[in-house]
Amino acid sequence: MSLLGMPFVDTGADTALHVVALVVMVATVSAVAVGFWKIHEMPINKAHKEEHHQIGLITALTWIGFVWHWVWVLAVFVAFVDGEKALRKLRDIWHEQPENLKQQVVETPQSDREVVNNA
Repeated sequence: MSLLGMPFVDTGADTALHVVALVVMVATVSAVAVGFWKIHEMPINKAHKEEHHQIGLITALTWIGFVWHWVWVLAVFVAFVDGEKALRKLRDIWHEQPENLKQQVVETPQSDREVVNNA
């Protein structure tokens, strides 16, 4: 057999190898498509599992994300971040008093009581 010769040409093995190659190619493309679909639908599944209040928004952003991929990132963010909890945390941080002000507030009423008691 020569190095330039083609093995399995004009034999039954040639056809079988082509069929095997076709099956492997179709299976690979299908697996990639299913994997892409599963990853792309991840925000919707998370929203349904958590009974998110913005399921419609997340679904719309996910579908728009097929065309504009940056929109899909927004869908992931909205699905995985609990907006109510985040807003409550921001509110608490905003209304939180620094430590030195807390000490002044605690000390001030005691001195007022002493003034009232001494009078």
